[in-house]
Amino acid sequence: MAFSIAIDGPAASGKGTIARALADHFGFAHLDTGLLYRAVGARTLNGVDALEAAQTLVAEDLESDELRTPAVAQAASRVATIPEVRSALVDFQRAFARRDGGAVLDGRDIGTVICPDAEVKLFVVADDEVRAQRRFDELVKKGMDVTRQDVLSDIRQRDARDSERAAAPMTAAGDAHVLDTTQMNISQAVEEAIKIVAEIRARR
Repeated sequence: MAFSIAIDGPAASGKGTIARALADHFGFAHLDTGLLYRAVGARTLNGVDALEAAQTLVAEDLESDELRTPAVAQAASRVATIPEVRSALVDFQRAFARRDGGAVLDGRDIGTVICPDAEVKLFVVADDEVRAQRRFDELVKKGMDVTRQDVLSDIRQRDARDSERAAAPMTAAGDAHVLDTTQMNISQAVEEAIKIVAEIRARR
């Protein structure tokens, strides 16, 4: 039976970690939709037209380690503002969401555009300073040469671009559960998300 969990929120809010944990806990499939845009963005950095990149995307494009670099993150945010690119990726995401056995999707517009009828919607937020520290720690652990101030600047630019774009701006759906992870560790955030989903499933 199909059961969709839509998780949205800004960069480094914890939505990806929560999405993976929910998928593992409930035995659902997981799709990080941001990877689709990162893959398209990465291809544009190599000279490929954004729309062409979106229309010809293959599974192997989602497996590159380069997709987590700051340069690709910025490129992903830029191509995500292009309506034609978003349209090219919508059908894939919607089909994934309604697959048998349940699905968890995380991104920027899952609850508002991709899966407006999702059984559960979460909008995960956190203070930008906290998010910057989380992303900085993550990048340093991977051996990347970045400064905390650069990461904070990058996050603020992406927040502005994602929330102000004309095509599917990042915003909480009216019926989304807002989960503020600023004062939470990973375990606490995951526990709260599981509680929300479990309560909704119990009522079905």
